Amino acid sequence: MARYSIFSLARNAINYHQNWPRAWRNPEPQSSYDYVIVGGGGHGLATAYYLAKEHHVGRIAVVEKGWLGGGNTGRNTTIIRSNYLLDESAGLYNHAIKLWHTLSMELNFNVMFSPRGLLHLAHTLSDLREIGRRGHSNYANGVDAEMLTPEQVQKWVPFINLHGRFPVLGAILQRRGGIARHDAVAWGYARAADALGVDIIQNCEVTGFDTTGGTLTGVQTTRGRIGVNKAAGVVPAGHAGVLAAMAGFRLPIETVPLQAFVSEPIAPILDCVVMSNTVHAYISQSDKGELVMGGGSDPYNSYTQRGSFHQIEHVVAPIVELYPIFSRVNMLRQWAGIADITPDRSPILSATPVKKLFFNCGWGTGGFKSTPGSGHTFAETLARGEASALAAPFSLERFITGRLVDEAAAAAVAH
Repeated sequence: MARYSIFSLARNAINYHQNWPRAWRNPEPQSSYDYVIVGGGGHGLATAYYLAKEHHVGRIAVVEKGWLGGGNTGRNTTIIRSNYLLDESAGLYNHAIKLWHTLSMELNFNVMFSPRGLLHLAHTLSDLREIGRRGHSNYANGVDAEMLTPEQVQKWVPFINLHGRFPVLGAILQRRGGIARHDAVAWGYARAADALGVDIIQNCEVTGFDTTGGTLTGVQTTRGRIGVNKAAGVVPAGHAGVLAAMAGFRLPIETVPLQAFVSEPIAPILDCVVMSNTVHAYISQSDKGELVMGGGSDPYNSYTQRGSFHQIEHVVAPIVELYPIFSRVNMLRQWAGIADITPDRSPILSATPVKKLFFNCGWGTGGFKSTPGSGHTFAETLARGEASALAAPFSLERFITGRLVDEAAAAAVAH
């Protein structure tokens, strides 16, 4: 792998940047691999990278039905935080945010991570109690959290309307929170995994699973059968239920559209991320100047990537109330991702009823922010053949035992 640096940039400038090597290969699928990762988004590529780098497990393939980062990785709002309530969630998301801070150096690829700070606003007394409880829990778990008064909030966001329809009574601040470039994360992991010998196979949709005596032996794809020697990890973003059905079992998830949109570019004005759980609206500003906005999921099950107009209004109305300065900004584009939502709003990192088949899914309320932690933890789980310490609380068994990880309040994008 050619190393990116100021020197390679200057050297290639001489030839008008015509001689850069390909970032990753485009290999033909082999007849079998030791490990097969289904899903070429950020989580799947991170899993393959850490499997190859830290566990040296043999031959690895990533199969993706479209192009790398073309699913939910390219359809999120790039927010990164770890201020979840419960110990299990705090451990997993805090592990991820620690990896975020060194990820560009790790991958030799600029993922444009910007720890600009993240505010969770409180608009009611119940909000204040919730973020206060969460802040104390964060502090106990080593997650940075600061309670702010309305006046301190206004120092962070001078143009916020403290006394309007949605009065601001305070906020919780995580300074390590921020944003990153979603495409760059997928590209960085793909390039680094390819350099370690991982075969990344695009336009290769999984159509079924082969089993013998309840044990996985291979996956059927549109480019032929691929044998699985040791294990397969399925990381399918919004299509976990579809793939589980192919393997002969059901997952406790619902699939809903989760939409977002951006404005026309404007001059830099918002240098942090601001979230409002009560009104389900959050906003940040990208490096290009666009205002990135989103809110709660649409209240119906669907695999469409459109979303509904009423949800746009539900987000824009409080945004305009809280930030009147943005009331005349034009919207540029809108999109929706597909969110898999579990009953407790926490992910699934687990073995399944099919031996040698593992699922990493249900990230509808926190997918992008967890990318490096999810991949790192899931890679350890696959290499060991059993759940790692961070993954263990998120097994499928919790829906039988009742040991749920209920993060509905901290992950308010899912109703």
